[in-house]
Amino acid sequence: MITGKTKVVGIIGDPVEHSLSPPMHNAAFRYLKMDYVYVPFLVKKDLLQSSIIGAKSLDIKGLNVTIPHKTEVLSYLDYIDRSAELIGAVNTLKFENKIIKGFNTDGIGAIRAIEEETPVKDKKIVILGAGGAARAVSFQMLIAGAGSVVIANRTPENAILLKESLVAKLDGQVKTTDLSDKLEKELKDADILINTTPIGMFPNIHEKPLVKAEMMHSDLVVNDLVYNPIKTGLLKEAEQAGLKPISGIKMLIYQGIESFKIWTGITPPVNVLEDALRAVLPK
Repeated sequence: MITGKTKVVGIIGDPVEHSLSPPMHNAAFRYLKMDYVYVPFLVKKDLLQSSIIGAKSLDIKGLNVTIPHKTEVLSYLDYIDRSAELIGAVNTLKFENKIIKGFNTDGIGAIRAIEEETPVKDKKIVILGAGGAARAVSFQMLIAGAGSVVIANRTPENAILLKESLVAKLDGQVKTTDLSDKLEKELKDADILINTTPIGMFPNIHEKPLVKAEMMHSDLVVNDLVYNPIKTGLLKEAEQAGLKPISGIKMLIYQGIESFKIWTGITPPVNVLEDALRAVLPK
């Protein structure tokens, strides 16, 4: 029951109606009997600043930030966490004592999902894509001690820009490659493969994945950040290769858990968030 005492958190973006964060977080609040509600807010690009000011005035406790606001929102914050500053993007805001703090939990979510299967430290990681998700994941992987990162992208110039940023800020071992047979060579001794592109995402579920089963070796850990459908074309290829793939639903859950902790100081149960997501996602 929502009352005058109910604390409000939510998500801002455009579009925002597709977000799965409301069912996930509200399930956790109900399970933990916390007097909170999580609400989606459609915020157009030219209204971002006034929306942040409004959220602060309305005593909203926290917000997730999604496309297209993750970078521009940096201009309106009083404090930015180191990881978010390095990445150059924020996906979580906390309003506390009239101070607006910004964090990025995307990369942390990816690491927690992968480390259910294998440690990241000293590993060679191949990342498909060079957009915002690739940026968050690659920075967080190097912060966590990854041995090297290979950025594989259809447009080499974008991969090079990301590499230059990673090297300048973290002095990491970073390479780039296109999607030709060079990618297959990089995969031969890779430990972890992460897809950050939207290939295979609903409704385009029949798009062919960039990496096929015959390009995967028996010790490769494969993670697709796409979570709708739960089992993407890439993950089906990984299963065909005899591997146990990691669904994008895991990153979604773990980044959500990190945001939840930032707002409340409490860690919600993984299974509660996962059950809520699986109930609304296509099987």
